[in-house]
Amino acid sequence: MTDKPKVSRQQVYTLLVQIGRKTGDGLPEGATGAALMCYASGVDEAEAVRETVAILKQADTAPLDVTGYGTLAEREEAGHEIDADERALMQRALDENAVIVAQMTPFFGDEMAQELPLQ
Repeated sequence: MTDKPKVSRQQVYTLLVQIGRKTGDGLPEGATGAALMCYASGVDEAEAVRETVAILKQADTAPLDVTGYGTLAEREEAGHEIDADERALMQRALDENAVIVAQMTPFFGDEMAQELPLQ
């Protein structure tokens, strides 16, 4: 009997998470919140979102909203330009079955995450 390699159903999803303020969140003084660009593995986008929110809460942040941009293939189909560094982070999230926070943009005043276009 030969063992077949286990085929993973995991995929990596690109998520934009808006967080509010919370004591110990590590955001700069005067920031009202932040947007986090994350790559998260999951069998579907809902699982990737749940895992991302859980990890961010463990990290003493206050997730408010999550916008999903889909898998690598879905983003390419939508015409998003994805550079080698971004692809490497996505592969790392898949390899490690992890959530990778690739970018953090703090907000000051009334800025909103919707102002950050996904390329």
